[in-house]
Amino acid sequence: MNTSTPRLLSFVVLALAQLFLSAADSAARERKLLYVAEPGIRDYLEYGGHGVLVFDIDHGHRFVRRIASDGLDAHGKPLNVKGICASAATKRLYVSTTRTLTCMDLVTDKILWEKAYEGGCDRMSISPDGKIIYLPSLESDFWNVVDAVTGEVLKKITPKSAAHNTIIGLDGAHAYLAGRKAPVLTVTDAHTHEVSGTVGRFGNFIRPFTVNGSQTLCYMNVDDLLGFEIGDLKSGKVLQRVEIMGFTKGPPARHGCPSHGIGLTPDERELWLADSFNRQIHIFDATVMPPKQVQSIAVRDEPGWVTFSIDGRYAYPSTGDVIAVKTHKLVAELKDEEGREVQSEKLMEIDFEGKEPVRAGDQFGLGRKR
Repeated sequence: MNTSTPRLLSFVVLALAQLFLSAADSAARERKLLYVAEPGIRDYLEYGGHGVLVFDIDHGHRFVRRIASDGLDAHGKPLNVKGICASAATKRLYVSTTRTLTCMDLVTDKILWEKAYEGGCDRMSISPDGKIIYLPSLESDFWNVVDAVTGEVLKKITPKSAAHNTIIGLDGAHAYLAGRKAPVLTVTDAHTHEVSGTVGRFGNFIRPFTVNGSQTLCYMNVDDLLGFEIGDLKSGKVLQRVEIMGFTKGPPARHGCPSHGIGLTPDERELWLADSFNRQIHIFDATVMPPKQVQSIAVRDEPGWVTFSIDGRYAYPSTGDVIAVKTHKLVAELKDEEGREVQSEKLMEIDFEGKEPVRAGDQFGLGRKR
């Protein structure tokens, strides 16, 4: 018998055991946290006060802590939060208000800088490497391309569309710019920051939207539609218009748009749609074209947004309800340290190993299937 064989087997077993224990320890130390920026429903402080609220996803979405933030007007009153994004690579969190962009350190929770921008700020998006932010002005003519480290403006892009919602694709190649007063989506090369095309003309002015992981399709809320439209990001054509069945289109309390909130589950099997007037989230089978309406879920207030956990287990409408994607059941409600119901349209997941951020989700319900 070869005497080296038992020793080799012992070495392999020991190495595998160490690998298993290391992986188990890493999993035990990993924390999935939901970051919720407030005031995230207009400037209403009754839905969670002011700051960034952190919730522990794997422990019933229980409240963890409140991070103090800037974003105050001249009288010390909190400004409306307009957007949230983060980069695990650079360990930074960003919150925009109607006037300012604030940069925070994800490890220490400290504010690194806050800058006011010409024309104000709206819902921004960060590049996958964490180096660039596309920051829309507040429904004005232009987007600022911002150095995410310093906050300095590198370039202006001026579609003159009333700058509003913004998505940089998961591969960092293109950015998608939706103006509040435009029926077309502007597409840019996210490296040169030059306009490379448009999508549409959609049936009305574009509101919230999302894109799939391969960046071939965009799903759009548009004014006066209880439903959504689908655009082809390659050809620029509008492909489908889908209207909600079985519900009446009524006047929403906010946004003036019947469906203000749309997202794809990360696996892109379902599309979730907000219905403000009826206080519903409508779910569609997105594996067929056009997507097929399959279920509706009542939520506790008027939804104006929806996004998902990175792994696709949970859906987060802006109402503060937490919904299990697999079962379509309500499983939790976000509440702050005082037991108040928390609501926000500006929220996202960030995961940590120990104190170090390892991955960041997105405020938009982006498809992640490539």
